[in-house]
Amino acid sequence: MSALLEAAAPLPGLPDPVHDSQATFRTVMNALARPGQPQKLDTGDFKAPAPLSNTAAAIALSLVDYDTPVWLDSALAGSSEVRQFLRFHTGCPITADRGEASFALISDAERMPPLASFNQGTLEYPDRSTTIIAMVDRLTGPKAVTLSGPGLKTPAGFGANPLPLSFWAELATIHAQFPRGVDMLFVTKKQVAGLPRSTRIETKDR
Repeated sequence: MSALLEAAAPLPGLPDPVHDSQATFRTVMNALARPGQPQKLDTGDFKAPAPLSNTAAAIALSLVDYDTPVWLDSALAGSSEVRQFLRFHTGCPITADRGEASFALISDAERMPPLASFNQGTLEYPDRSTTIIAMVDRLTGPKAVTLSGPGLKTPAGFGANPLPLSFWAELATIHAQFPRGVDMLFVTKKQVAGLPRSTRIETKDR
């Protein structure tokens, strides 16, 4: 019986839940305050169940709680280990409705769902919009868009890969609704970059 219980137990959470979550929270806030500027996120020996990355898991465990519905893409939703891990360590409800999600976890950014299907918030309560945590391979390479707005002294280029070809034009349209919209967090194995809904996005074809 003990062996069965041990096999069913989720992976451990953050090694030092209070200090690690505080450090991760600060890193995420810095990423959102400095749009498009990758911030180092060191998760140490922390291990998350695949296909959830260590960095995305650390962010989720630092931001999500029992009052924040989470939407998972098909690869994550199909993993009982991921669902159990998130529920056990955060108490979050997992929703199949993107429109009611406070957070969304995307393991396959190339198959990003339509951004308009997530909660955009309202003019009265824009903070009720979805924060999308998207796992990507890199935050370097060709600069797909030009960013401007709060947190940027001058316009700056930004790119994240891989993403669908239509993504940037769609995000630019979503951000044009400010204060409504979605907040984006792009995470690699060691970094996180933020694009809050206040950031103006200009694509190359404009």
